[in-house]
Amino acid sequence: MNVLSLFDGISCGQLALQNSNIKYDKYFASEIDKHVISVTQKNFPNTIQVGDISNLGSKDFPKIDLLIGGSPCQGFSIAGKQLNFEDKKSKLFFEYLRILKETKPTHFLLENVSMKKEWIKIISDLLEVEPININSNLVSAQNRPRLYWTNIPNVTQPINKNIELSSIVQSQNDIIDYDKYLIPDTQLESLSKEVVFNGVFALTERRTEEAKRIRREYMKKYGKDFSPRRAKELFSRNDNKANCLTATIGKEHFIFDGQNIRYMTPIEWERLQTLPDDFTSPISNSQRYKAIGNGWTADVISHIFNNIQQ
Repeated sequence: MNVLSLFDGISCGQLALQNSNIKYDKYFASEIDKHVISVTQKNFPNTIQVGDISNLGSKDFPKIDLLIGGSPCQGFSIAGKQLNFEDKKSKLFFEYLRILKETKPTHFLLENVSMKKEWIKIISDLLEVEPININSNLVSAQNRPRLYWTNIPNVTQPINKNIELSSIVQSQNDIIDYDKYLIPDTQLESLSKEVVFNGVFALTERRTEEAKRIRREYMKKYGKDFSPRRAKELFSRNDNKANCLTATIGKEHFIFDGQNIRYMTPIEWERLQTLPDDFTSPISNSQRYKAIGNGWTADVISHIFNNIQQ
């Protein structure tokens, strides 16, 4: 089987194939980011990098059996300007569509974010399949709803593994340079005023006495700038899941690890995407966060691939 992965990123699709024990002969990866390419080549040295999708056509490949890709989502995401197909990155969907029509693979898979119904309909009409909406929280500790358009048959919802955020958190002793992940007091004060503590996760479930104690401490420390409403938001998530990872580590990705409020580590992000520890280790932390946030939840893709008849 020959596989062509468009917008390959760190090759989460290739990891999913291996996790599903699906044998393939050649894996072609279309990617232009040197950082993520280095991650792919470290983990999968036989990957054939083919460059920019806009320069590719069916003549460049043997028979493609599986075409996969997650076209850039910025134009569709509610976090963006919602320019949809006018966004210079999101309109690359049409490049995916072009390659799909030219290569005529046996199976295809396209992933993208949840979006407006009218945009879903346009993509569905062009691909001639309806998407299945799968939330990564069924197989990981991350809340990550995504749409998957595929002609792979019999794809259903994964069985809920009930994985909690606390199970993927590193202990302080396991984190190299632990202190650099801590949020400075000056920043904490600023954050409290911006009401962004809703992204800080208590590893203690529900409203435990420990959580209440910590809320009281922060209210005492910040006074009127940290209202009871904000204190409630500090522990607003009760599902013990992380917010959806994005291409940048931001205000929604703080964590309370039982001792301190800190940024999550790259390894914790990898675990949220069901990647092996240090899967992205060849590159800097900032590039790791970006690559992981742009990547796929490998176990969701593996679940879909399990329906491929070999």
